[in-house]
Amino acid sequence: MNAVLISAEELRESTEKDLRLLDVRWQLGDPDGPQHYQNGHIPGAVFVDLDTELAALPSPAHGRHPLPDPSRLQKCARSWGLCTGDPVVVYDAIGGMSAARAWWLLRWAGIADVRILDGGLPAWTRSGGELATGVEPDPAPGDIELRPGRLPVIDADAVARWEGVLLDARAAERYRGEQEHVDPRAGHIPGAISAPSSENLDQDGCFLPENLLRERFGEIGEAPVAVYCGSGVTAAHAIAALAVVGVQAALYPGSWSQWAHDPKRPVATGVSAG
Repeated sequence: MNAVLISAEELRESTEKDLRLLDVRWQLGDPDGPQHYQNGHIPGAVFVDLDTELAALPSPAHGRHPLPDPSRLQKCARSWGLCTGDPVVVYDAIGGMSAARAWWLLRWAGIADVRILDGGLPAWTRSGGELATGVEPDPAPGDIELRPGRLPVIDADAVARWEGVLLDARAAERYRGEQEHVDPRAGHIPGAISAPSSENLDQDGCFLPENLLRERFGEIGEAPVAVYCGSGVTAAHAIAALAVVGVQAALYPGSWSQWAHDPKRPVATGVSAG
């Protein structure tokens, strides 16, 4: 069993009675995650709101999805029913792009056994998994004690002087500066390499096999690695893909949504790292 991912078949066959399922359906421009959950979710799953439970309030100074206050995150995790020692599986319907944020946050907060459902809800239904509708009964409050800081994080100043590999997990056209509909400036952080998180997935929305992920990230070598995206969400997906092949990477939580708002920070455009 992969330490980062769990397949739909493995989940269906799991006998872990304390396993907790978190439905993290969120997508930029789609505010209807709760309705998608009610329309059909894995039985027993609890809906998690990425904007309000997996992030602090947005601001130009800190980005669109700053890391949540640890005490707030612990309160939310207990409301999801998480207890000490519970294994956790997170999923969405877009290849893990939003679920990876929950995976990263909970691992960062000290929960060791957190896995992403590979392929998400589509993989679950393809495997013959049933769906529940409506809202699940509130779980019994959990007793989880979170201990943040277990995964590396860097800030904008550290990014500016970063001497390792800096990956930009956004779509390539945003990296090149050809499109930018969310943040005030287009382009990328000088020195960053384009590595869209979408390219971590196959045509079915599952993570590429480990050998192909190794090939994808093979030129990183021994250098330290950091990742950013638009607001620190899909960067977590890249960090998960790197973790599959044994590479630990730091997250820049503010990401482009913080960097682009600061006029002192330089911007590069085009295909070159700059």
